[in-house]
Amino acid sequence: MLRILAKTIVWFVAISVGLTVLYRFVPPPVTVTMVMDGNGITKDWEPLSRIDRNMVAAVVAGEDGKFCSHSGFDTEAIEKAIERNARGGRLRGGSTISQQTAKNVFLWQGEGWTRYLRKGLEVWFTFLIENLWDKRRIMEVYLNVAETGIGTYGVEAGSQRYFGKSAANLTPTEAARMAAALPSPKTRAVKSPSGFTRRYGNTIAARIGTVKRDGYDACVYQ
Repeated sequence: MLRILAKTIVWFVAISVGLTVLYRFVPPPVTVTMVMDGNGITKDWEPLSRIDRNMVAAVVAGEDGKFCSHSGFDTEAIEKAIERNARGGRLRGGSTISQQTAKNVFLWQGEGWTRYLRKGLEVWFTFLIENLWDKRRIMEVYLNVAETGIGTYGVEAGSQRYFGKSAANLTPTEAARMAAALPSPKTRAVKSPSGFTRRYGNTIAARIGTVKRDGYDACVYQ
């Protein structure tokens, strides 16, 4: 049993490291989330050079303000999430863009007990991409595999769906609305949003200038 366990661990490490190295240079062809999506898959990979900086600034503003300064995990955000969850109510996470990328590329979404298994594996894959990729690659992959709508993956496919144009030409408002919907892309409207999604999108749009001016996205463009 110990030999089998040891071999399993060795093979897992070898395969996970190998895939991570491969995806440093090659776009992930498909993800578990895409395969399990009963709504089909619409995606269109674009290099970061063809994605407007407004989109990068929007996800930094909305998802992970410390993206350029952390090494994969925002301990302060995690601690706050634990405190909120301890008070009861709907579970909320403190995931960084790196963690979300690791989950989206290598793992699954899932709830229940599988969520805790996934979280453990997420730590490992986050460690790998933070050490084997650079921040620009992490952002590029994230913006191409994140679910941006029902059956829609990546900001290029999302931009075409919602605004009828390339992600290379997104305005701050358009980028902010897409970023505001990312945490719940199947339920939050990008076009003509209302309520919380509209307010959150407006907040993100207001922060985009600050992200650019103060260099919170600088690691992506170095």
